[in-house]
Amino acid sequence: MSAPTSVAVAAAAPLSVAEARQRIASAVAGHGPKACEVVDLMAALGRVLAEEVLAPQDVPPHDNSAMDGFAFAGQALVAGQATRLRVVGRALAGHPFAGSVAPGDCVRIMTGAMMPAGTDTVVPFERCEQQDDVVFIAPETVRAGDNRRRRGEDLAVGAVALPAGRRLRPADLGLAASLGLSRLSVRRRLVVALFSSGDELRSPGEALAPGCLYDSNRFMLAATLTQLGCEVLDLGRVPDDPQALDAVLRQAIERADAVVTSGGVSVGDADHTRAVLARHGAVDFWSVAMRPGRPFAFGRLERPDRAPCWFFALPGNPVAALVSFQVLAREALLALAGAEGDAVPPLAARCAEPIRKRPGRAEFARVRLSLGPDGHAQAQAWGGQSSAALSALVGAHGLAMLQPQQGDVGIGDWMDVLPFEGLC
Repeated sequence: MSAPTSVAVAAAAPLSVAEARQRIASAVAGHGPKACEVVDLMAALGRVLAEEVLAPQDVPPHDNSAMDGFAFAGQALVAGQATRLRVVGRALAGHPFAGSVAPGDCVRIMTGAMMPAGTDTVVPFERCEQQDDVVFIAPETVRAGDNRRRRGEDLAVGAVALPAGRRLRPADLGLAASLGLSRLSVRRRLVVALFSSGDELRSPGEALAPGCLYDSNRFMLAATLTQLGCEVLDLGRVPDDPQALDAVLRQAIERADAVVTSGGVSVGDADHTRAVLARHGAVDFWSVAMRPGRPFAFGRLERPDRAPCWFFALPGNPVAALVSFQVLAREALLALAGAEGDAVPPLAARCAEPIRKRPGRAEFARVRLSLGPDGHAQAQAWGGQSSAALSALVGAHGLAMLQPQQGDVGIGDWMDVLPFEGLC
């Protein structure tokens, strides 16, 4: 396909993190693929639900026991008096008691078993005494209606069980199964093209020449995209050559919904990515006032016959690449995939040791979480804070989000922490 007219990129001051996030969110809103497909429940984990799921029946479908015990009519209970009941049968989950239970009688019942007709209360085994076929309940042990789960208590027939746009998690699949559903309609996966840029990069398993290093970003970002439910189009590593970059970018534009790159967006002599991207569309911005992750480019790649392909050009340093992805790209890609309400709220934690910071930009310190002596979460800076030190990320639990106006953070000060485990 022919490239659109080149778009000049003028110098501009770095955006704040908040403004960058807002501009990205506004740009991608309403875009993304609309096609959907029906998949088996076992293959639906992490997919985005295309249509809301309505409960086809009450859940639970009948009154059932919440405890192992004896089911009886609560009207037999009299304040201040012991209750005597006669055992007339038993009910098991999947094997209900046949017939109804007369006043003064009871049925031995297991958790989850259907409540027999004529009963509305369950007394646990451990809270009563049994002698042969007679059960004795001490005064004020239970109240009428105790330990009964009502029909439709969880979901009434016709209620929205799962909203459209939800990224499906294990509990969602369990709920769908409880409704008797074996297949779900989901949005097609977002296709994200991924490549790394740099002459110095080598693939794991290759010999390293002097001055070279292994391409860790592509493997790290591919795993992150996979966890988000995206289909990753791995375009490999690309040398610092404008023609090579242009060729791989054309592939990405043709085959993907979005492009994620790492390397080549700073101001170095060999950083061509930004200029090549601009030839195919519009670079919205390319610098954010954050540490790590300042060189970050975002924009759209035009396709005359289709919706635009969005690009997220990350810095080359590994920590900076992952931090800028999580802070700036993650929610946008989920929005393009059709996911709604998937933003991860930060965790409030106290600072366990001083963290030095200069006001003026947002900083994201790698921290390890623990439980403080006051019972609150506390965060301690973990490992070196270099934007190239991946080993610190491995031991860290999340990112302390230090605001631009903040200075040094003292022991006991509150911080917002974005946990890594909550991002997927």
